[in-house]
Amino acid sequence: MQLKRVAEAKLPTPWGDFLMVGFEELATGHDHLALVFGDISGEMPVLARIHSECLTGDALFSLRCDCGFQLEAALAYIAEEGRGILLYHRQEGRNIGLLNKIRAYALQDQGADTVEANYQLGFAADERDFTLCADMFKLLGVNAVRLLTNNPQKVNILSEAGINITARVPLIIGKNPKNAHYLATKATKMGHLLDSKIKPL
Repeated sequence: MQLKRVAEAKLPTPWGDFLMVGFEELATGHDHLALVFGDISGEMPVLARIHSECLTGDALFSLRCDCGFQLEAALAYIAEEGRGILLYHRQEGRNIGLLNKIRAYALQDQGADTVEANYQLGFAADERDFTLCADMFKLLGVNAVRLLTNNPQKVNILSEAGINITARVPLIIGKNPKNAHYLATKATKMGHLLDSKIKPL
């Protein structure tokens, strides 16, 4: 286990009242959180979203990505379902950090795609560690989820870490002229599945 559960409090939102649960990485002290809606106990798979931190999209309304749109849609879907979890995975810019993300944006302004920009900065296409999310699910007492994601890598990593992913639920929203190339790169170079069909696994 790489994390410990350290704090919780109610979080009222436009979509309803969530329980905000904070986690701390044992090795680094870095923090992550979960937003829990309703009663997630029992054997029934829980609708869940792993949302990687994106300050520019989540808080600054950037159209360069689909992150802010996905965050709001996931919270709405979970609230409509009546129970679910959003893990807010605090690994900004696919875990290259905010300042390197800005540097990557500058390279993209010069013609690089999102993967090429990471490579030019000396990073992998995706530096995130999704095994932390498996630990968060386990600390919440959840072992079976229907995962809101377009990224099959998340499904594979969580499954290998002992989380039963019973379905992949697409979350396709927010496409616009400013992020069309970004989304195409995610599909062609990172294997994201940008279709609209729910995939039982």
